[in-house]
Amino acid sequence: MSASGGNKAIIAALLANLGIAATKFIAWGFSGATSLLAEGVHSLADSGNQLLLLLGGKKAKKRADGKHPFGYGRERFVYAFVVSIILFSVGGVFSLYEGVHKLQHPEPLEMWWLPILVLSISIVLESFSLRTAIKESNPLRGKASWIQFIRHAKAPELPVVLLEDAAALVGLVLAFLGVGLTVITGDSMYDALGTIAIGVLLVIVAIILGLETKGLLVGEGASYEDVQDIEKAIISGGETDGIIHMKTLYLGPDEFMVGAKLAFPAELRFSEVATAIDTIEDRIRDAVPAARVIYIEPDVARVPHGQATNTDAVVIKGVD
Repeated sequence: MSASGGNKAIIAALLANLGIAATKFIAWGFSGATSLLAEGVHSLADSGNQLLLLLGGKKAKKRADGKHPFGYGRERFVYAFVVSIILFSVGGVFSLYEGVHKLQHPEPLEMWWLPILVLSISIVLESFSLRTAIKESNPLRGKASWIQFIRHAKAPELPVVLLEDAAALVGLVLAFLGVGLTVITGDSMYDALGTIAIGVLLVIVAIILGLETKGLLVGEGASYEDVQDIEKAIISGGETDGIIHMKTLYLGPDEFMVGAKLAFPAELRFSEVATAIDTIEDRIRDAVPAARVIYIEPDVARVPHGQATNTDAVVIKGVD
């Protein structure tokens, strides 16, 4: 993910949410519509989330040091996980509480036209923010579906903004329906139900975000396609008899580590093995630029050079 593309979507969402949040709180103060209060808190939580994503992106750029020899790239995963917690606690739980409270203690809706106007404008503004996120995500998404993109993207910023904007837009529609039905029927129950629906929506989105970022925090390997490209890069030059085993691990959204144990002919001198390893590393980086940290352990081939197969006693793996 390009930093400029991710930041552009984040800033667009931040500006939209700050303006929308202020408008919602003002309209709630005059009208008493609980759906607007829930949506105001939702927009405020989203604004804080966008600031956290920007902060995480900045901290991730810090250089590696003795305490963190592999750098700070995972800061972006940490802050994305914090975003899911805030969305769950501040947005979802608060909205559920307010909706249940309104059901138990109904209040009349004042100045009904004001929340309708504010929600209509907010829907338009949020649509522009979502459009920006979609526009910035499309080049990275490629032919993958939106679900696949959100599930498998290693850079968390655009998936987070996409989910937040989509949830905000759906939440606004729910609030509009709740307030609209309250205006039509005169029963504030619909406003309360709209608030509860918003809370449920935010909790679901927060859980999805939490599960996706948890996988990145725990540690995920490179994609199947990248692994295949790395294997081809290792084998293609003929320096090695094969790959005994190989593992990858993402150190941050834009880089991962490759550790491989390779079989070399027993007759090679140490200097020849070292030269072969340097050549293989260069090919890997050319094939997959994100493979920035590479560790290769040489081993002696258990079969004559060039004759290794997948059925030999020591598993030496080639490329399909």
